[in-house]
Amino acid sequence: MDFQQVFGKSPETQASAPGRVNLLGEHTDYNDGFVLPTTIPQSTTVQLGLSSDRQHHFYSENFNEQVSILDINHTPSGFASYIFGCIEVLQKAGYTIPSLCVYVKSSVPMGSGLSSSAALEVATLRGLRQLLNLPIDDVEIAQFAQQAEIHYAGVQCGIMDQMASSLADTEHILFLDTRTLERRVMPLPEKAEILVIDSGVPRTLASSGYNQRRAECEEAARSLGVKALRDITDAEVIEKLPEPLRRRARHVVTENNRVLEVLQGVTSERFGELMNASHASLRDDYEVSVPALDTLVELLQKTPGVFGARLTGAGFGGACVALVAADEAKSIATHILEQYKQAGYTGQILVPSWELSDAT
Repeated sequence: MDFQQVFGKSPETQASAPGRVNLLGEHTDYNDGFVLPTTIPQSTTVQLGLSSDRQHHFYSENFNEQVSILDINHTPSGFASYIFGCIEVLQKAGYTIPSLCVYVKSSVPMGSGLSSSAALEVATLRGLRQLLNLPIDDVEIAQFAQQAEIHYAGVQCGIMDQMASSLADTEHILFLDTRTLERRVMPLPEKAEILVIDSGVPRTLASSGYNQRRAECEEAARSLGVKALRDITDAEVIEKLPEPLRRRARHVVTENNRVLEVLQGVTSERFGELMNASHASLRDDYEVSVPALDTLVELLQKTPGVFGARLTGAGFGGACVALVAADEAKSIATHILEQYKQAGYTGQILVPSWELSDAT
């Protein structure tokens, strides 16, 4: 079904936004830290039109589900919560938003840690900007999107996903200081490309340990007398913390340092080593990996042509990202999926997107 079939008229505008994959800087954004995301080819498209009955109507092509908002004081669940949240944060900022018909379709994999939610939020806000001629820039779109996810989807997320979806592209890495929003566009490591493989283990942020990890980091920062763990640069300082706060803080401090090293310029080989160290830290200190992800990452790290690999996204399932030699992603991916299958798991190639339709 298309917009016309669902709503009985043509859309008045549409907008898209990409998903993202984070190469380094995991669980650092809500600690005011540093991140290195890039976007993926898959995107979410939102079509919008005015509603004739003073109610919002949202339809998801992926879920074949329609939600009508009868009570604006009650936040809907599922995909509709993100759209509703975007509308509400704009209204609270002083913009008048009329009743809308919204049609959503997406190729961003869901539950893989590639920010399908941020893509939906940014696409929705871009569409509203176009439809209503709103005077908001791309940074403000990311900030509104983050507020929508926190207050209406119940995920205490940082700003990285939304900034990446709103500002980054597939040809570069976006260095972002999540406290100051200072950013720098950097080239991908020389003679390298990105490979993203789904572990086959889905994850959902709101029901995972994501919010718990954030609370632990905030407690660690309070104990150390700083605003955020970003303010700790010497890992020795955190040794006095009790467990598990010591390990949580150690991951954040060392992860920030890894990102800052890349900012100074590193080879593809060194970039890969930093990715490997990041995964070990996420697995052991932050405890957000799962056996399937560890297996997949280990297989990648042992494969010739792979500079480095790590889980990407919040963890607890989802996908891993690898930096591999240019033009070797397809052969490496095929080899890895077969080994992964022999280990008892079923994976899927997500990036490069040439394998989307026929991955094992």
